Amino acid sequence: MAHSGTPATTLTMLDSGPLATIQDRGRTGQAALGVPRSGACDLRSYELANRLVGNAAGAAAIEVTFGGLALRAETDVVVAVTGAPCAGVPLNAPFTLRAGAVLRLGAPASGLRTYVAIRGGLAVDPVLGSRSTDLLSGLGPAPLRAGDELPVGREHGPMPGVDLAPVADPAAGEVAVRVTPGPREDWFAPGALIGRTYTVSSNSNRIGVRLEGAPLERVRQGELPSEGMALGALQIPPSGLPVLFLADHPVTGGYPVIAYVAAADLPACAQLRPGQSLRFTS
Repeated sequence: MAHSGTPATTLTMLDSGPLATIQDRGRTGQAALGVPRSGACDLRSYELANRLVGNAAGAAAIEVTFGGLALRAETDVVVAVTGAPCAGVPLNAPFTLRAGAVLRLGAPASGLRTYVAIRGGLAVDPVLGSRSTDLLSGLGPAPLRAGDELPVGREHGPMPGVDLAPVADPAAGEVAVRVTPGPREDWFAPGALIGRTYTVSSNSNRIGVRLEGAPLERVRQGELPSEGMALGALQIPPSGLPVLFLADHPVTGGYPVIAYVAAADLPACAQLRPGQSLRFTS
């Protein structure tokens, strides 16, 4: 991985699983340039991982999709794993990974995305102020793969003195998601979305959660000029099936946005896995 200077230590990727990327808080404030925020999908879990190892807010960590990661420490490092609970590793607790030891993440029991923070953060070079991988725009480091050497940074604060963070695992069953009205709510029947249950499609990714179920019908037809899109927007394409925009969403779109997911519920949405159901509430 590209980086400036000589890192204090490195980690070696042995297996990236289905998808593993480097993420931080993302490229905020650059939508006018056509650059989305990107960053960690489940910001709550990402930030907890950094706090548990004494990193500053915004340090780069690894986002792992559905386990499978294998990572070897070349020197002793302090690590914290949060988010979707994977077999084989402590969760929500800092621990030392000794030189030569391998961190292996099995498949998660619930949830989709797991975060691995290393004390000092990952010192890859930033692009437009962020070290995040943006899969839609192609910015930042490429998705991780076997053989990558990951440089570990040197900047961190004191350890927080927390042995275990009491955090609930991501839900395995139906998830209730609160929404607020969007700018094109009146293109649909009043209250059309509230109370509806959908199933998460296997065609979901960091760009958006695509949903399967009963299509929403418009009460107003016609085309819509492209307009700005925000994290958590629920866009309704011609199929009538909502798309919930996540971290790598486009900055504009031409389909009506019926609602926005409440910010507090976005981490839970980032943990939805294909086949899981969600229900919209007010």
